[in-house]
Amino acid sequence: MNDTLTDYLMKSLPSEADWVKDLEQKARNDQIPIMDPLGMNLVMQLIRLTKPERILEIGTAVGYSALRMAEANSNASIVSIERDEQRYRQAVANIREMDKLHIIDVICGDATEELPKLTGNKFDMVLIDAAKGAYKEFFELSVPLLSNDGFVVTDNVLFKGFVADTEKQHPRYQKIAAKIRAYNDWLVKHPDFTTTIVPIGDGIAISKKI
Repeated sequence: MNDTLTDYLMKSLPSEADWVKDLEQKARNDQIPIMDPLGMNLVMQLIRLTKPERILEIGTAVGYSALRMAEANSNASIVSIERDEQRYRQAVANIREMDKLHIIDVICGDATEELPKLTGNKFDMVLIDAAKGAYKEFFELSVPLLSNDGFVVTDNVLFKGFVADTEKQHPRYQKIAAKIRAYNDWLVKHPDFTTTIVPIGDGIAISKKI
């Protein structure tokens, strides 16, 4: 989307509670990546529509998206995985401050190691928002944990437009963009899922089990 449309949509978002604004501002100040407000709004609407009872999040950061998902469905239980110990501690503190530790369980560890430990659990929704180079592995490890009607949401699949514009030759970004482009190509051809990529925020892929 161009800047005019983005600005228009940002202005259309509902007014947020003070704790949301404070957490967003703190994340910006500390340069901690959290979900784009437009992308977060879409994920929350998906939760309101589908009412998942159990949600798995890969990439907690400071707990922002887990708390917003709990806001969208206060009856859901959420398991979130974060490998950075400092961010894990920040997330637990933020979740505790909002009195949500009883419904949000944060695991400190690498998702590639922690996901196999969750075998036997079933989740109605998975949100992938972590190391972009590992998206395919995260997805594959999450599939056995999905309920029959489950779906997977992947953030940042358009990656600032770099996935589509190969003329942007920033070496670091192009390397990541190439990995995301390969993930997107693999995802839309997955035989067991139907996927829609929505150009909201930094790009949201919604993959539903067939």
